[in-house]
Amino acid sequence: MRIAFSGIDGAGKSTQINLVQEEFLRNNEKAIVIWARGGYTPRINWVKKILRKSNASTIPQAGGKSNKRSQAFQKPMVRKVWLTLAIIDLFILYGIQVRWLQIKNYHIIFDRFLEDTLMDFKLNFPQENVKNWWIWKLLGSLVLSPSKHFVLLIPKEESQRRSILKNEPFPDSAEVLDKRIKLYKKLIKDSKKYIHINCMNEIKEVYREIKENLDK
Repeated sequence: MRIAFSGIDGAGKSTQINLVQEEFLRNNEKAIVIWARGGYTPRINWVKKILRKSNASTIPQAGGKSNKRSQAFQKPMVRKVWLTLAIIDLFILYGIQVRWLQIKNYHIIFDRFLEDTLMDFKLNFPQENVKNWWIWKLLGSLVLSPSKHFVLLIPKEESQRRSILKNEPFPDSAEVLDKRIKLYKKLIKDSKKYIHINCMNEIKEVYREIKENLDK
């Protein structure tokens, strides 16, 4: 199976992902979790680190949002280079790594999927219509769709409360959270392939609902 988990920060994605993986492992099945948020995978972080060392004035430094980072991304070339690198990395992830794992009979659990990445691009780089880039369209045509795609949501205020409890280093602002929640709700409304999970329920209850959907 290919199982994707999307949703806002604090909704409990990591907790549910771990529970799903543990269930597979208990049944002696191979299951792997893949962090699939475009632009932030371990591989692309390594590439960005190398580029920063070689050309620090062009590639923004790590560490979340800052004035210096925002100024750097005001340059169209910097935005396009960063976004192109992120998309190329996803070609490797979805086109090679995922297919190889499927051949090796792994269940693949995605922490975020293409929809989350496109949402990040839309919110962080509104100047760039990445959805219409030819390279993004090509990527979309190569990606194997999830067997099940869960969208985990909680209210904005609860997300903020949980981010504080988790000491989240770079939480979304209230404005961005509002926009993100609206985009996720639109996904759910526009297509039945997304399974909405209300994560205001207890962890065990949320997992029971997810497992019921996986067992169908």
